[in-house]
Amino acid sequence: MNRNGIAHALILLLTVGAPAWAEPPPTGATVAPLPPGFSRKVVATGFANPHNMVLGPDGQLWLTEQIGKRVLRVDPDSGTKTVIATIDEAVVSDKAQDGLLGLALHPDLLAKRGHDYVYVSFSYASGDGGQFPNRTAIRRYTYDAKTRTLGSPTDLIKGLPSSHDHQSARLLFGPDRKLYYSIGDQGANQMTYLCVQNQAQVLPSAAEVRAADWSRYRGKILRLNLDGSIPLDNPVIHGVKSHVYAWGIRNTQGMAFSPSGELYATDQGPNTDDELNLILAGRNYGWPNVAGRKDDAGYAYANYSAAEGGCEGVKDPALNGTQVPSGVPLQRESSWSDTDFVEPLKTFYTVDSSFNFKDPVCADNSLYYICWPTVAPSSVAYYKGGGKAAVPGWEHSLLIGSLKRGTVYRVRLDPAGHLPLGDAEPLFRSVNRYRDVVVSADGATIYVATDIEGSLGTSDSGAPAARLENPGAILAFKYSGAR
Repeated sequence: MNRNGIAHALILLLTVGAPAWAEPPPTGATVAPLPPGFSRKVVATGFANPHNMVLGPDGQLWLTEQIGKRVLRVDPDSGTKTVIATIDEAVVSDKAQDGLLGLALHPDLLAKRGHDYVYVSFSYASGDGGQFPNRTAIRRYTYDAKTRTLGSPTDLIKGLPSSHDHQSARLLFGPDRKLYYSIGDQGANQMTYLCVQNQAQVLPSAAEVRAADWSRYRGKILRLNLDGSIPLDNPVIHGVKSHVYAWGIRNTQGMAFSPSGELYATDQGPNTDDELNLILAGRNYGWPNVAGRKDDAGYAYANYSAAEGGCEGVKDPALNGTQVPSGVPLQRESSWSDTDFVEPLKTFYTVDSSFNFKDPVCADNSLYYICWPTVAPSSVAYYKGGGKAAVPGWEHSLLIGSLKRGTVYRVRLDPAGHLPLGDAEPLFRSVNRYRDVVVSADGATIYVATDIEGSLGTSDSGAPAARLENPGAILAFKYSGAR
């Protein structure tokens, strides 16, 4: 079967034969801080909001600081930090999601092949003003192993969308030696951007691509050549070839490749239905018309930007589609269709439309969303397993970090990597927002980077936690065998 045939078979499997998962919402669940055989330590603290973290070929943890605007290397044994670059032109808005974001290392880094490249993404001031005064760039640096610094900056692409919300900004290398980058819907149709049209379903025109107008890249996953150009084998979508590899995403902060080349991604849902997706070239993941599966359960698309008489003055009830003001168009999931649509491998979590999103535990404060049946996935790491130091039974699993639950969820996959097996297993509970998850080369240690601030639910009641346990830190969960 050729590549197109495989993709078609996968779509049939995912859209027709996918099992219906009926996991309960995580609110109120109690999770053991450590599974049997694991120990926990704090590797290092004092980070100015880690964003992306990767394991380098030197065994060091490389990471970006969103608000610190620094790229660092961290020794996972001693916790020693080395600042290798500060990107001063990165723009950081107050309590927003812009700044220094994505990070990827060239596969030949430190291999003495002349490709000692480090790639980052960051928001910068465009000078345009308005609601979206900034743009995003993807830049390549050259790493000097002698001075332990980054130099020779080269911008691969500029003018990508940027806002104060839903940046996504996961940057990684594919096995095809292409760069993959996620751009969220920029927070359109909610809160600050309530009256802004959501463009996750709007694709670029050929004229816009020729003019290097990337404004339609909101809510997309991109695939780029290493010089920032459009790969010749990128999918042609609705008659246009662009950087767009997949579309219809809300806030994909986590992406990871399996050893056999499957691309997995997490996507944050609105008030329900966080997603784990298998990303296929040229396919549509439904947002904002669909959250999770097309099941009309707990979500309908409320288009505030098209409100009758204008959006200004319309109040968002923060229920994203189950209860909306009169005059706001409301579209059921089942009324939308697209032959390119692919349903998620798994959702966190699907509830029916009778679910009470105004949980009294959270209803009396501004953090009502903490009680919603979502986990806010921030990252995903592939756990290969199989080695002597690896955790038995964890082979072919995905580890998904949660911002809202202070938990890493393990999802076991079938040997082909196309279907999840059983329920997600919650692990490593703490009172922290887990921003990124990295697995050591031998599979024995799970490294987790944490946010410096933000809200999450406590393990016993689901109510918002008063404070974070390890803000701006790297934690290590090491397996040394069953006790």
